[in-house]
Amino acid sequence: MTRRLYSVVTALAVPIAFALVLLRGLRDRGYWEGLGERFGFGARLPTAGGVWVHAVSLGEVTAAAPFVRALQRHRPGAPLLLTTATPTGRARARSLFADAVEVRYLPYDLTGALRRFFARTRPGLGVIMETELWPNLYRECARRGLPMLLGSARISERSLARYARFGRLFRGVFTANLVIGAQTAADAARFRALGAAPSRVHVTGNVKFDIDIDPATRATSQRLRALLAGADRPVWIAGSTHPGEEESVLDAHAAVTARHPDALLILVPRHPQRFDAVAALLARRGVAHVRRSTLAGASPGTAAGAAAHAAVLLVDTTGELLMFYGCADAAFVGGSLVPIGGHNLLEPAALGVPVLTGPSDFNAREVAALLLGEGAAHRVADAQELGATLLTWLADPALRREMGARGRRVVDENRGSVARLLALIEPMEAR
Repeated sequence: MTRRLYSVVTALAVPIAFALVLLRGLRDRGYWEGLGERFGFGARLPTAGGVWVHAVSLGEVTAAAPFVRALQRHRPGAPLLLTTATPTGRARARSLFADAVEVRYLPYDLTGALRRFFARTRPGLGVIMETELWPNLYRECARRGLPMLLGSARISERSLARYARFGRLFRGVFTANLVIGAQTAADAARFRALGAAPSRVHVTGNVKFDIDIDPATRATSQRLRALLAGADRPVWIAGSTHPGEEESVLDAHAAVTARHPDALLILVPRHPQRFDAVAALLARRGVAHVRRSTLAGASPGTAAGAAAHAAVLLVDTTGELLMFYGCADAAFVGGSLVPIGGHNLLEPAALGVPVLTGPSDFNAREVAALLLGEGAAHRVADAQELGATLLTWLADPALRREMGARGRRVVDENRGSVARLLALIEPMEAR
C-alpha cells in the first residue's frame, strides 16, 4: 500500500471511528471530552520545545509513569505533554500527574489534524511508548525534523507479519530522526527486519520492570485487605479480564468456594464500558457481589459489612488495579485465557503476589517466560486448572511467600530501562 492510498483510506475511516466515539459517549461521557483534540485542535501551549510522550491507553500510561517522572527530574520546570487515545488513559494520566503535565488526545492519523496538533504543542522531542506505528504521524515528525524515540518498543511475530504485508508504507516510518529502544533483542531484530537501520536500534529493556510502588499504595492495600477480608479470609484477584474470561474465572471461584465458602474474588474487568455487563453476568449466575463504586463513600463498618456478605467484589473503578493486587493472596492476570495476548504480569509480581496466567501471552512473551522460568508464576489452561491451582496455593502460605519473593526478585533484577532510555534521549536533546 502506498502512503497516498493509506491517507485516503484513513480519511474515509475517521468519520466511522469518530461516530463510534460519539456513540460510546452515550454510556461514558468521558468519550465526549476533548473531541476537538482528536482533530488536532486545542489551546496553544505557552512554551515550545518540551517533551511529548505518547502512551496509547490506561495500561501504557501506568507503565510509562516512572519514565515521565524521571523526565520531570531530568528536566525540572520544562514542559511535558502526555497524549493518549482513550478516556481511561486520559483520566489515569490526570490522576497521576495533575497539572504538572499537559494531557491531551493524540489526533487521528490525518495530515491536517497532525499539523494543527504540532502547531499548537511545538514539542522539541517526541517519545512514543511501546508500538504505535502511524505512517502520517511519523512522516509529519520527520518533515519537522522532530527527534523521536520509540521507547520500550515491542513487536510480536504476528505484528511483524502484518506490517510486512504493507511493504514500504511501514518501512517509511523508520526515518533518520527516529531512534528505537526495544524491549528485547528479539524485538530489536524484528524492527530491523521491518526496515529500521541497525545503528538506530538499541535494546533498553521494558519500562514495566521500573514499576514504582510507593509506600502509600502498599499501606492502602493493607488497610483495604483488613477492611474487606480480615486476616483469615482467602482473597484472590482476577485483573484485566475480557469477555469470555469472566465465565472461566467464576467457574474457578466456584471450585474455591466449595472448599473455602468465605473466599473473596476481586474481579477487575479490563474495560470500563463492560462493568455493567459483568455485573449482569454475576446476577444471572446468582453470585453475591458488591460493586467497588458503592463502597467508595461508605463508612468502614458499612463497607466491611457489604464485603462480608459478598463472594465477589466487582471493581468498577479505574486506576486502582495495583492497589487491589496488593490485597490478594494470589493474582490471575487476564487477557490470557482468551486470545488477547495477556496483560501486565509485573504489577502483582512487584508486590510479591504469586501470579497465574493463561496460555495467551504474545503481548509480553519474554516477561511471561522469565516469571515462569523463575518459579514466580504458573500457567493454567482453563478454569479447572485455575481453580485447582488456587486451592493448592491457598492451602500453602509458605509456597505463596516463596513465589512472591521470586517475583519481586525478578522485577528488581531487571530494572534500569528508564535510565537507558534517558541515556538515548540526551544526545537527541543536544541537537
